[in-house]
Amino acid sequence: MEKVLRMLEEIRPEFNFQNSSNFIQNGFLDSLDIITLVSMLDESFHISINGTDIVPENFEDIESIKKLILKSGGTL
Repeated sequence: MEKVLRMLEEIRPEFNFQNSSNFIQNGFLDSLDIITLVSMLDESFHISINGTDIVPENFEDIESIKKLILKSGGTL
């Protein structure tokens, strides 16, 4: 999931995402960051993330983002 990690670091370079177990609770991602990440994921993985899936729980950590990519038809 190095690709996703690079995207997160591009959006918020001031945070170390590898040391966080919950990006939302730790304040690493806000709603605008999530929308930016969704756009990057859609483009990079050639998917279309359903609007109903754009909830904080799907962006808490790398594993939840990975599951969202797979659910949206992407491959890792």
